Amino acid sequence: MELIPAIDLKGGQCVRLRQGRMDDATVFSDNPVAMARTWADQGARRLHIVDLDGAFAGQPKNRELVARMAAAIPGVPVQLGGGVRSIEIARAYFDVGVERLIVGTRAIEEPAFLESLAQQFPGRIVLGLDAREGMLATAGWDNTTTISAIQFAQSVEHLDLAAIVYTDIDRDGMLGGVNIEATLGLAAATDLPVIASGGVHQLADLERLCKAMTQSTTVLGGVITGRALYAGTLQLAAGQAFLDSWSMQGNPLTRG
Repeated sequence: MELIPAIDLKGGQCVRLRQGRMDDATVFSDNPVAMARTWADQGARRLHIVDLDGAFAGQPKNRELVARMAAAIPGVPVQLGGGVRSIEIARAYFDVGVERLIVGTRAIEEPAFLESLAQQFPGRIVLGLDAREGMLATAGWDNTTTISAIQFAQSVEHLDLAAIVYTDIDRDGMLGGVNIEATLGLAAATDLPVIASGGVHQLADLERLCKAMTQSTTVLGGVITGRALYAGTLQLAAGQAFLDSWSMQGNPLTRG
């Protein structure tokens, strides 16, 4: 199971938001390329990038920067989300070295678009499901729908998707721990690998998550964390080593 560092881009800087609010951003670095190298040097097996400007604008705003970040960490696959709302945009990102693309808003509003992406780029599209109290939010989390995350995931699990990234918006950037019940509930309800996002604060959060997975026999594909790594309350190498140890102790191997 992968511990995946996150880099959120806003105005050319690395930031972290609290609960997705653009007006509550903390800047951690003004050099995203160097930050990508930092996580790669610390053993990251995958990098999660979000174009926050693109998510709110509905179109890419940091494509050239993302291309430079991907080029700086050869061998570390990059998954990217934010403003991916056309086939052309998707193709352009794949052309500059992004391995997986995360699609949320348009996929939810127009499932046929998600199906088209999955057909053209099999195994390379990640469905981004961001939820408040289990209900999906779109458009940079500005709009909360009446569709549940589980309901939507089950409706598209027949597609050739790489995974689902599930974010509990109320916990994102708040360092309050993963919403274990909701995340494992989603993973148990679908055949698609689920990656948890939002709330990781320290190693104890990973310990609680792994204990819950052992008890439920439901396994996640990975955990995304951002603020905890920047704040130093969680070390990437130590967190990944713990997840590796948990898997090697006879626990189910991750899917995806």
